[in-house]
Amino acid sequence: MARQERAIRTRRTILEAAAAVFDERGYTSATIGEILDRAGVTKGALYFHFGSKEELAVGVFEEQLAIALPPQSSKLQELVDSGLVLARRLRSEPLVRASVGLALDQGAMDLDRTPAFRMWIDQNVQMLAEAKAQGELLPHVDVAETAELLVGSFSGVQLLSQLRCQRQDLERRVVVMFEHFLPGIAVPAVLARLDISVERGEWVLAQGRVQGRVPGRGQGQGQGQGQVPEQGRVQEGAVPTQVSSGA
Repeated sequence: MARQERAIRTRRTILEAAAAVFDERGYTSATIGEILDRAGVTKGALYFHFGSKEELAVGVFEEQLAIALPPQSSKLQELVDSGLVLARRLRSEPLVRASVGLALDQGAMDLDRTPAFRMWIDQNVQMLAEAKAQGELLPHVDVAETAELLVGSFSGVQLLSQLRCQRQDLERRVVVMFEHFLPGIAVPAVLARLDISVERGEWVLAQGRVQGRVPGRGQGQGQGQGQVPEQGRVQEGAVPTQVSSGA
């Protein structure tokens, strides 16, 4: 067990070092040597976890999704929560910032960045498909197209926030995005119960951490995701702050 925990810590150290170097130098200019120096590990340790610089980049990509949040009875609420939590993490976690920056790095011509967007889109497709199965979506909604539109919208919103104020207003911008986006896809009765508040991302993230559900890759991601105790679950009609139909 001690050896496994040490391996998990080493992998995380390498990812954080790679993220920092990619963020500072760009993917193309970054070298394995720089990442090794930053991480303070041996070449053997790095190659035990990652076979190449591209595999390191994929590992960084995965960090923006490497989190499990408290489940909600509404799958659209889970969709909103994932967006608001990502906005919060972009402001507070350097590795997540590097992940998104790397995915949008147009100078990284020798890096296939499609897996980053594919993983993100697939996650949204799953949540939207579950929402549709529960009758939360309007009949005309195409799940795959909606997932791609949401990912594209979030990418643009966070980039604008980064350029304007280093993402200081990102949560508010994401709230505005959802307020305009959700009325076009959600059944009105469901829409009226969604919490789309600026404060929700921090609150949900704290609930996930309290329940021990913020694993890194290789730490049993997806395990231990049982039911959230009633005091930690947000029910319809009993959310901290509610926004009705948004736009």
